[in-house]
Amino acid sequence: MTPKDVPTPMLDEPSAPVPIGARYSPARVRLPVLQDATDFAFDTSIFEIILDCVEDGVYFVDRGKRIRLWNDGAQAITGFSRNDVLGQPCGNHWLCHVDAAGHTLCAEGCPLDRAVTDEQPYEVDAYLQHKLGHRIPVRIKSWPLRDRQGQLIGAVEIFRATIVGRRQEQLIEELSQLALIDDLTRLPNRRHFDLQLDRRLAELNRFGWPFGVLMVDIDHFKNVNDNHGHHVGDQVLHLVARTLLAKCRSLDTVARWGGEEFAAIIANVREEELRTVGEKLRAMVEASGLRESSSAPVRVTISVGGTMARPNEPATDVMRRADDMLYAAKRSGRNRVCI
Repeated sequence: MTPKDVPTPMLDEPSAPVPIGARYSPARVRLPVLQDATDFAFDTSIFEIILDCVEDGVYFVDRGKRIRLWNDGAQAITGFSRNDVLGQPCGNHWLCHVDAAGHTLCAEGCPLDRAVTDEQPYEVDAYLQHKLGHRIPVRIKSWPLRDRQGQLIGAVEIFRATIVGRRQEQLIEELSQLALIDDLTRLPNRRHFDLQLDRRLAELNRFGWPFGVLMVDIDHFKNVNDNHGHHVGDQVLHLVARTLLAKCRSLDTVARWGGEEFAAIIANVREEELRTVGEKLRAMVEASGLRESSSAPVRVTISVGGTMARPNEPATDVMRRADDMLYAAKRSGRNRVCI
């Protein structure tokens, strides 16, 4: 094996320790050493057991890009089980990666293809689609895999939820304890949003810290309920909620405003940056879809209206302008952003 066939070390912060399923504390667990023990056959199942102890998602594809290995970490992050994906092409519209602008990477920019083409590990931030349809921010590392003779046999990918995603999960847990969370979408509710808006306005008046507000409405949501049933409508609400949450930063606030409407406070931005955030949210929702086993994916779009907050104005004025911009986006044909 030549030096170029050896992947460079993949450096990252360590995963959280895997808990030991024993009655004793880790300090008292001992592996007995048997002096006369015979060696055993180290078959491939041992590697699968080891990989299932890793919290990161790991999967391997052969040269036909069919998934041959899928660990427990991959299932925990994406919701897809081994039965869902083993033997399936990785670009089968199930595990499709998209970038921050919502562009699909499977057709161009696939991390596995990049690693094989460049003959070295490849690293990128992207968004994976969860089995429930929403997008998850992940850090991806991939590299080509060769056998002992140096022949290419496939590629391997490791992915983990980013720190932003973990912080958002912690925020959800904290809000649940304070009854400031929407039961269906698990987003902060309107009461929490109003508290955050008052706080941001006070900071704007005192320190001059700018922020904007976005109002989001799911286009033709009534058609989803009428054509697919309210249970699918609830899943679409959850899909959009998780996608919006994944695309915003931990210092922003994304909340369910009511019905099929959502609201977001985007901190420390100017008007053009607020427009960019709105466009990214719109593109990310458009690139997502709720997949049911017996039918085509249920896809929706959103209309977005936004405004910058102004010093010394009440919260009602901010929300009225954002709402006016939302309806302007709908009158312009929907699936649009108006600031």
